[in-house]
Amino acid sequence: MATTNEAPLGGIRELVLYFLRLGVLGFGGPVALVGQMERELVADRGWLGKEQMREAIAICQSLPGPLAIQVGVYISYLRGGFWGAWAGGWAFILPNFLIVATLGALYVYLGDLQPVTAIFYGVSPAVIALILHSCWRLARLGMEDWLQWMIAAVCFAVTIILKSEVALLFIGAGIVGILYYGSLFRRPPAQTLMGLAPLGVPAVMPLAPAASPSVLAKLLLFFLKAGSLTFGSGLVIVPFLEQGLVQQYGWLDERQFLIAVAIGMISPGPVVITATFVGYLVGGFWGSLVSTIGIFLPSFILVLVAAPMLARHRGNANVQGFVKGAYGAAIGTILGASVLLGKIAIGDWLTALVGLLSLAVLFRWKVSNPLLIAVTAVVGLVAFPLLHPTWVMLK
Repeated sequence: MATTNEAPLGGIRELVLYFLRLGVLGFGGPVALVGQMERELVADRGWLGKEQMREAIAICQSLPGPLAIQVGVYISYLRGGFWGAWAGGWAFILPNFLIVATLGALYVYLGDLQPVTAIFYGVSPAVIALILHSCWRLARLGMEDWLQWMIAAVCFAVTIILKSEVALLFIGAGIVGILYYGSLFRRPPAQTLMGLAPLGVPAVMPLAPAASPSVLAKLLLFFLKAGSLTFGSGLVIVPFLEQGLVQQYGWLDERQFLIAVAIGMISPGPVVITATFVGYLVGGFWGSLVSTIGIFLPSFILVLVAAPMLARHRGNANVQGFVKGAYGAAIGTILGASVLLGKIAIGDWLTALVGLLSLAVLFRWKVSNPLLIAVTAVVGLVAFPLLHPTWVMLK
C-alpha cells in the first residue's frame, strides 16, 4: 500500500467511524487492542498488509507513549495521510475520554465507587487472558526465526527481573536486527545508505508550555512528560504516575491511585486513559481535558515524524532488520509485563479460574472482547461481596 500525504474525505470518515467504534468496544489493554486491529484491518478489511502491520507494531513499541494509540495513528496515516492520522487518532481517544471523565465526575460528586473494586476483581484476570491471546496472535504475525525468539527471551527475562520495560532493550534489539538482517556488511548501494543519513526525530518537549503555578499547567506538563518519556505499554507508565501523583505532588492517595488504575483497566481503550480520571480528580473537567491531551499528544508528534520517513525507507534492509529485532523485543517485554500484571490481577482461586477459563474461551471460540469483559465484570460483582478478598486493593 502506498503512503499518501493527501486525506480523501471518504477515507477520513471511514477512519473516524472505525476508531470511534474501537474506542467504545476495544477492551483489554494495548496488546489486545493491537491484536484486534490486526484481526479486523489486516485479515478482515485488508486496509494494510501483514508487513505493514508488523512494521507499525515494532516501530511504535520502540517509541515512548501508549502502543495502541500509536499503532492507530500510524495506520490512520497510511490510510488517510496527515489529517487522517489526527482524525483517526483523536476519534480513538474520544469515547475513552468521555467514559472516564464521566466516571471521574461520579467519583467526585457521589463518593467512592465501591463497585469498581468488585468489577476490577472479576475483569483483571480476563484482561491478562486477552493480553496473552493477543500476544500469541502477534507472535504468529511477525516472529520468523530463532534470533527473534532469542531476543524475546532475553527481553522477557530482563522485564521480569527489573519489573519494568527498559527502553534500551528495543534500541539494542533493533541494532542486533540491523547487524544480522541488514546490509551494513553487505556493501549496499550508495544511494540506499545516503537515503538513511538524514533520519532523525526532532525533540518534542519544546511543545510543552512554560512552567506555571496553576494546577492545570502542572497537570499538562506532568502528563506531557509521562507521554514523552515512558516507553512501552500502559503497564509501564503506572509506576511513573504513582511516583509523581502520590509521592511528588500528593494529588492522590494510594487508594485513589489504585482506583484510577482500575478505571483505566476496565474501561475501553488504552490503559493510560487513567490520566483522564486523575485529571478530573485533581482539576475537574478541564483537568481531565489537559491531562488527556498531555498524555497522548507526544504520540501523535512522534508517529507523524517517524511515519513518513519509515514509508520512504520501508524497503531498506537495515530498516527491516531494525523492525524485526524490535518486534522480538516487543513480544518478550509484553509477555514479561503480563507476568508482572498477573501478580496484581490474580490472587486467589477464583481469579485464577477466571483467567484460565477466559484464555480457553478465547482460543476455542471467537468471543468478542466486550462480551468477555461484561461476563467477568458480573462475576466480580457477584463474587466480591461473598468472598471479601482483601488483597485486591492492597497489591
